[in-house]
Amino acid sequence: MLNHIVIMGRLTRDPELRRTQSGTPVVSFSLAVDRDFASREGGERQTDFIDVVAWRNTAEFVSKYFSKGRMAVVSGRLQIRDWQDREGNKRRSAEVVADNVYFGDSKRDGDSQSSGGNYSRAYDAPAGGSYGGSSGYADRGSYSPQGGYAAPAGSDFAELSDDDGDLPF
Repeated sequence: MLNHIVIMGRLTRDPELRRTQSGTPVVSFSLAVDRDFASREGGERQTDFIDVVAWRNTAEFVSKYFSKGRMAVVSGRLQIRDWQDREGNKRRSAEVVADNVYFGDSKRDGDSQSSGGNYSRAYDAPAGGSYGGSSGYADRGSYSPQGGYAAPAGSDFAELSDDDGDLPF
């Protein structure tokens, strides 16, 4: 069976970090995700508001680096939960359980709004629970449509010119 979902949208509120009774961090937030098509009536795009929950290191990462309005890309699985409201009525809700959360925008110094189009750092939460780097995220460099790819600081990568005879293609 396959249950995998990838969504991209803006956080509708600041993430809420909580801890279970055993101390496990869990964060919940909601993403506003625009549909790919416009409605027939008004020609406007519809927006879906999707609940997301992340656990452990991913939860701590989201609560530290994301806030209302930031663009996020979430990869995970869809989970349906049955629960009872205060009046005892049975309810059902759907949420995405995040495995990976990525920045969908870049945040420039002093800029609280996203600039869009640039992808900067990403964070992977492998299924095995092993997290790369001591800071909790891996620096993947950045991509700008105008400037191309910039390697992460301190890397051994260097840009090659197009006329380099050593290129295999």
